[in-house]
Amino acid sequence: MSAPVPKKIRVLIVDDSAVIRMPLTKILGADPEFEIVGTAPDPYVARELLISLRPDVMTLDVEMPRMDGVTFLEKVMAHFPTRTIIISSLTVEGAETSLRALEAGAIDVMPKPAIDITRAMTQIRQEIITRVKAVARAKLTSVRPLFNSPSSTLKRKSIATTALPKTSHQILAIASSTGGTEAIKVVLGGLSGEIPGVVIVQHMPPIFTATFAATLQRMFPYFEVREAGHGDRVFPGRILIAPGDYHMQLARSGAQYEVRLNQDPPMHFVRPAADILLKSVAVNAGSNAIGLVLTGMGKDGAEGLKAMKEAGSYNIAQDEASCSVFGMPKEAIEIGAIDVVLPLKEIAGGILKRLKIRSAA
Repeated sequence: MSAPVPKKIRVLIVDDSAVIRMPLTKILGADPEFEIVGTAPDPYVARELLISLRPDVMTLDVEMPRMDGVTFLEKVMAHFPTRTIIISSLTVEGAETSLRALEAGAIDVMPKPAIDITRAMTQIRQEIITRVKAVARAKLTSVRPLFNSPSSTLKRKSIATTALPKTSHQILAIASSTGGTEAIKVVLGGLSGEIPGVVIVQHMPPIFTATFAATLQRMFPYFEVREAGHGDRVFPGRILIAPGDYHMQLARSGAQYEVRLNQDPPMHFVRPAADILLKSVAVNAGSNAIGLVLTGMGKDGAEGLKAMKEAGSYNIAQDEASCSVFGMPKEAIEIGAIDVVLPLKEIAGGILKRLKIRSAA
């Protein structure tokens, strides 16, 4: 008896530019796991195809005529929930809109080449295929804030006067990828202003990381959130996000921590790579660190968390049920790098509990 033929991933491509639709169709259509069921030049055509074809995955541009992509995606998620990957221009405006699309329920976002599009897309062919497959396997659940957003009138606490002295040598290091932007918001939303220095690797391209940091700063004015610069100090209440296309490492400068950036070759096909950050945290913070791995595809962060654990850190992983993609947490759990596995909504409480234990020691 012959084995059943695996079900193909049915893809709908939505972009107003034929220059994008054509190479995407060619790249994905050449992979035996995909079936391109349709293409659409605008949201109105896409709506009709979604109703009639019910694809497994939709690729979506956010800047289109007749209706913007975020408005369209909000309607899709309300009436025809569909796993969606955003393919957007690498501009400040495109980054802001793409982050809004992630809030609306998109699972992943990747930049659209700016020049020589056909050739550039051919060069990133494998990345496109890998990420669309990851989106196809992701949970179709958009993370919604589990907290009330801070009032715009809330003033940030003075770090110099309110930070607990015993947090000054502690570090919270976070690794995340697919689905991570919304997960990070949930974690930060559950933390108080008195936290140790936080360093984050979220897999995102240039421009997107700066926009993401600015979004978090607006949401959480009681922290200082910024895209990291070379030599930036790490201290209680400050959250530094590794900039797209740069690795970030934690270093000591006398009695203080700072971050250093470099453009060494990508690791696990990504830059920034969480493993590079987390291994430097193991060396320089040791038992004064807490490691956290959130939703994401691949294995980046597992070895770094293992090094941190061996140096005495306390490590947390997001559980499978609350992850969009369980790849990164799963890898870290399997190699013994994790102390506790928690649902997303319980992670902030787990961090605060551990900080309290450390502060009392």
